Amino acid sequence: MTVSPAGAVKHDDPGLARCEAAARRLLLSHAYKGRKRFCPRCRGGKVYALADGRLRCAACRYTFHELTGRFVNVGGLSCRDWLRLTRLFAAEATASHMAEELGLAYNTVYRAVTVIRFAIVASAPDAAQILFGETGRAMGYDDGRIAMSRGTDAEGQIPVFGIIERPDWTFVDLVPDMRVEHVVHFNLNFSLKVARLGKVVYTDRYQHYDALMFCGGDDSRRYADILDRTPFLDSRTGGFWRFAQSRLRRYNGVSARRFPLYLKELEFRYNHRKDDILPILLAYLCNLVPKREQSDLF
Repeated sequence: MTVSPAGAVKHDDPGLARCEAAARRLLLSHAYKGRKRFCPRCRGGKVYALADGRLRCAACRYTFHELTGRFVNVGGLSCRDWLRLTRLFAAEATASHMAEELGLAYNTVYRAVTVIRFAIVASAPDAAQILFGETGRAMGYDDGRIAMSRGTDAEGQIPVFGIIERPDWTFVDLVPDMRVEHVVHFNLNFSLKVARLGKVVYTDRYQHYDALMFCGGDDSRRYADILDRTPFLDSRTGGFWRFAQSRLRRYNGVSARRFPLYLKELEFRYNHRKDDILPILLAYLCNLVPKREQSDLF
């Protein structure tokens, strides 16, 4: 038989977080969006229920749960805890505050917040470019698997992003083939203005970008000799950079390895600053974790 979705939930009532069954129904409504269940491996639409509550695909014979293969299935949290944690994340609570509020271990919360950030990146227009390349591997993304280690930054090139800002939105673009060494070269030989906010280094306008930006990690001080504190972003009284600055200062120990996650989160928050982002985040969390061979399906 074909299994139909659970009863639809029309809104994200905070009271739903008090009940695991209701929280699960809410997440399933985001996962399937009113459609019939389908196989997360082959996307076949004919699945049937097994006696133990799992589902099986009639086409490829894959056996799975309703949330198998989705971001919300990473980390081992209950549906109720995912709802509560995502609500706090939407309100910009720190991981320490979330852990205290939810009664969870800090490392558990940190892993869950990292999953949310990966889900945000996976829903961005440039998701494939970021996740399936060198930057994704450095962040700990391995073709659908997320490594949660907080160890030293992975070796490799530091990614450089370009900031494109318009009156109502901002796009943070991973600049192809751009390296930190190029930024240094442009500064030393072509007077490209450069400044730093902690570990984050940013420049004046470059080509069609309002700024180039990267995180130098613990070695950011080695760029001190190229600093010139008058780039374009600092001349603006509002916009994305003013929005991002205060939030970057609150982040505790942003690493060069995971900086792209934070930067794309800031892009998302800025572009949705007038919206209720909780239902958007829940929808992202309930998406399937993308794999390279299936990236054209996202």
